[in-house]
Amino acid sequence: MSDADLKTVDGIACGDAAVLESLYHDYFPMVLHMVIQNNGTEEEAKDIFQEAVIVLYDKIKQGNFELSSKLKTYIYSVCRRLWLKQLGSQERAFQDVSSYEEVIPVEDDLAKHRETEVQLSLMEQALDKLGEPCRTIIHDFYIMNLSMQEICEKFGYTSADNAKNQKYKCLQRLKRLFFSTR
Repeated sequence: MSDADLKTVDGIACGDAAVLESLYHDYFPMVLHMVIQNNGTEEEAKDIFQEAVIVLYDKIKQGNFELSSKLKTYIYSVCRRLWLKQLGSQERAFQDVSSYEEVIPVEDDLAKHRETEVQLSLMEQALDKLGEPCRTIIHDFYIMNLSMQEICEKFGYTSADNAKNQKYKCLQRLKRLFFSTR
């Protein structure tokens, strides 16, 4: 990964708005050109680019993002795949644009992204049904990274082991709720 790409990925991970703005400035014209050359509009190009940035953001935030090409190539490939899918659903023609840029397969990433969104939505529904104090215990442990000792003190449990047992019971309830919503 080049230094510039690494800096961009790190900036996205930190939520740096300036990095996102430069990402748009640097890569949107390429996507705009591809979409317009293939029966699209500027508005559609913006939508495609925005969705690709969301895919990239989610991959980076999950912590499993490995860039095996230039960032520009990755973004172009995601946008190309999204645009092909949109054209296919609208039955519009797509010209071969493979000469514009090196293309890498991203179908799996997009499918995983959509599946993850569905799973997260189901988990959110299950968490909403879970109630207190379980919701807060799970949030504090898994999202806020609090130790069992800190959770013990926060909730007034007599020991970290008691807090751990409560967390286990909460997880069991959450699993039941999660799998009942599917």
